[in-house]
Amino acid sequence: MTIERGRILVVDIEATCWDTAPPPGQNSEIIEIGLCIYDLNKDVIFGRHSIWVKPVTSVISPFCTQLTAITPQQIDEAGIDFAAACQILVDEYQARKLLWTSWGAYDLKLFRRQCRRMGLSYPFGKKHLNLRRAFADYQGERMGLARALRQTQIGLVGQLHRGADDAWNSARLLQHLVHQQGLGFIQRHW
Repeated sequence: MTIERGRILVVDIEATCWDTAPPPGQNSEIIEIGLCIYDLNKDVIFGRHSIWVKPVTSVISPFCTQLTAITPQQIDEAGIDFAAACQILVDEYQARKLLWTSWGAYDLKLFRRQCRRMGLSYPFGKKHLNLRRAFADYQGERMGLARALRQTQIGLVGQLHRGADDAWNSARLLQHLVHQQGLGFIQRHW
């Protein structure tokens, strides 16, 4: 697989969550899809966006709002259903054609699980780059996004646990790895 047009789709999701186990009958669901594109040819990151998604089988808990700053009111007003969000990924972001990456495998697993549960087609292609694993191979240890930003002295832009900000920061770490290791590291890790 080649990297379509030299671009990588960088994704970070936020999902409903609780400080303890989910209440009976509730499952973690995607409530924000943060996205941006890393253009390898131009060495630029662009398109910092969020898609807000209305949960169906869960509610946004006070813990979730405290962690993400996403309120039920925001999602009620601006959220769309998950099927529509997936269609935006396919139509506007070419998610099936581009290599996509996220910080860790959680985003990949939750997308697959939620698509399966809702009977929807998975919106991404087959190739996923686990940026957390690639960074761990480079750095010699596994760490969270905030620590990786500190370790590389890149610094945090925006707020942790916000999809668009975390996608942007992940893209900046991806760019750092490309600068340090060249494009070959991408193919070694997808």
